[in-house]
Amino acid sequence: MTLHIEEPGLFSSIQDLGRVGHMRIGVPPSGALDPLALRAANAVLGNAPDDAALEMCRLGVTATVRAESLRFALTGADAPATLDSAPIAFWRTYTARRGQVIAVGRLRGGAAYLAVRGGFALARVMGSRSTYTRAAIGGFEGRRLAAGDALPLRLEQAPEGRERALPHPVPADRARPLRVILGPQTEMFTDAAFRTLLTESYEVTRDADRIGLRLKGAPLEHVGRKEIVSDGNTTGCIQVPGDGQPIALLPDRQSVGGYAKIATVITADLHRLGQAVPGSVLRFEAVAPEQAESALWQLERAAAETFAAIREL
Repeated sequence: MTLHIEEPGLFSSIQDLGRVGHMRIGVPPSGALDPLALRAANAVLGNAPDDAALEMCRLGVTATVRAESLRFALTGADAPATLDSAPIAFWRTYTARRGQVIAVGRLRGGAAYLAVRGGFALARVMGSRSTYTRAAIGGFEGRRLAAGDALPLRLEQAPEGRERALPHPVPADRARPLRVILGPQTEMFTDAAFRTLLTESYEVTRDADRIGLRLKGAPLEHVGRKEIVSDGNTTGCIQVPGDGQPIALLPDRQSVGGYAKIATVITADLHRLGQAVPGSVLRFEAVAPEQAESALWQLERAAAETFAAIREL
């Protein structure tokens, strides 16, 4: 009982909410670019929040069901999608029968998720099923998916019951700037650099993947030296190399780095950062740590309310 990959898209992989506690040995968390969308897919299916799903980046997959039946859901960046050529919607469940084909086209954002009821029957590595391709661990054979892959399923058939739908995606103000906490290397940048970061717009370049997003815009000026003794990186931190063009790091980033960091995107906005694609224009807004904590509580409350309002169809 498998989901057979016919066309794998550009960079599709198995991701969950990431592996925790291994940065000291150089292993980053990996995990979903948009963890909120992944959680929504699992919620509408009745899975555990951290069950792994198939993450699609920029271009979706085409896959054939090779099980008696399969209940699935699509969430994340919008895209045209079909079940046996009939259009289907995101943010709700469908049940496919053996031999039916699920197809997802070009994404209108950075990442979308195909989750299945019961999840994929894949082993955890260091506590997670997330794929980290640089070390070839997790996911399906530690790599991005390829045509011909057969993803094992936990369930041979979908459980009885009606389809379910989220009332709407989890509310997210995508028009506002990404909120950041300044630092940690504030002493390495001029006052003008901070003004520039918080008033100018930055475009995501074509040099963008699950490791990070290289941005293009007004240069950010250093004070004196431009590199540091390597220290810890985190998802969302904004490094500034010698050319002054920032790099926003994503879940597959290196665990340490020697570029000074001017700011870090707050946890509540990481799902928005993960949806950026080449050509996206990003703006930044500084907040205090207390505001970042409050924003996360507000996001979690909105998510809980949305998941509680899931309805049967």
